[in-house]
Amino acid sequence: MKALYKAKATATGGRNGSVSTEDGTIDFDLSIPKELGGSGGDGANPEQFFAAGYSACFGSALEHVARSKKVDLGDYTVTATVKIGKNKEDLFQLAVVLDCYLPTVDIKQGEKLVNEAHEVCPYSRATMDNIDVTLNLLIDED
Repeated sequence: MKALYKAKATATGGRNGSVSTEDGTIDFDLSIPKELGGSGGDGANPEQFFAAGYSACFGSALEHVARSKKVDLGDYTVTATVKIGKNKEDLFQLAVVLDCYLPTVDIKQGEKLVNEAHEVCPYSRATMDNIDVTLNLLIDED
């Protein structure tokens, strides 16, 4: 792969530490959620970062696909819900639900756009066959 851009982040102290990017754009304290046995402090966690990154990346993939088909997405949103739990081997596993609100399209066109975006989104491609990703299309009812 020929890299077009790189991002570099350093974490110290694991889930109860801090994380920052090389350019200083991100500089957050981390804390373990109560559901995972932590204090549930004010810090962020890796699942939140993954949800933020995936929702933004998937939104860009939707824009790319829509633009190639000359479709106006209007004020669309992508909401990523990242879940962490244990799999059958008792190892931690992620799962993602992507809720794609596309107010300007019908069901058929929306499903096609979401499915094509899933094929080209770098996050989707990186996680394919590794974690469960559920795609939901949300549209306005007439």
